[in-house]
Amino acid sequence: MTIITLIPGDGIGQEVVPAAARVLEAFALPLTLQYADAGWATFQQGGDALPPSTLALCEASDAILFGATQSPMDKVAGYRSPILALRKRFDLFANLRPARAGDIDLLIVRENTEGLYSGRERVEDDGATAIAERVITRRASERIVRAACEQALLRRHKLTIVHKANVLKETCGLFRRVAFEVTAGYADLEVEEMLVDTAAMRLVQDPARFDVIVTTNLFGDILSDLAAGLTGGLGIAPSANLGIGRPAVFEPVHGSAPDIAGKGIADPRAALLSTAMLLEFLGYRAEAQTLTNACYGIAHMGSTAATTDEIIRILQRMP
Repeated sequence: MTIITLIPGDGIGQEVVPAAARVLEAFALPLTLQYADAGWATFQQGGDALPPSTLALCEASDAILFGATQSPMDKVAGYRSPILALRKRFDLFANLRPARAGDIDLLIVRENTEGLYSGRERVEDDGATAIAERVITRRASERIVRAACEQALLRRHKLTIVHKANVLKETCGLFRRVAFEVTAGYADLEVEEMLVDTAAMRLVQDPARFDVIVTTNLFGDILSDLAAGLTGGLGIAPSANLGIGRPAVFEPVHGSAPDIAGKGIADPRAALLSTAMLLEFLGYRAEAQTLTNACYGIAHMGSTAATTDEIIRILQRMP
């Protein structure tokens, strides 16, 4: 039996993850669904944003669907984002962020473990200076570019390497060199490089030109939100966090949205598209494609329940 751990987390995660559970149950697949707690509210209640009991359930799972986490803006002693902790625990180095609408169909493959998100920050000069270290390694660059190449082979065979090596000559320079070393082994791919600022401009001007973009952590974070803005917003933006083997973590990228939490109006499609990526990962390709088409085939109907109901009706009508 395949085990899926559902972690609603904070805010609208408490609404969209149960919607995803309803859809999974509608497929009547041999899946065991189990719920676990994590997030800011969990930290406030027990002092741990990712309790050992939750981590134990995750470790015994084949896949994890995470809803949202409401991380505080200021530093809080003892708090660490549970999604970052899960990425590190399971070495989920590849963040896949698809964006699709009309003639736009692109995938951003973001390195997920280092860069400016390495957590290496310090304060000097009695608090007058704050320093963050950007970490780029050959190992991480090799495996993320290889993952992106494999994704491009499944799509339209075009890969764009995005960096800022003209300024960040050591860190982006290493990423760029390694990227071209890896892509040299993929003769069937069309490979180009692009500076990150140019990539942002061209995403706005002509997003349909892109197939797969591979880049570093911070650049990928920013560009993927830009791509979401071009294709319907964060309410329809899914993601996958993949490593070697299982478990993998899937999550909508809209955050906890505290301004609408509890109102029943959150768009569940980002969570449902993340669920489709989860099903694809588990080998249920037909179900994944059916769910993906259903999500892209309708607009948000104003309430979480109504949109979920309509998607389930569409699934039940499909052969």
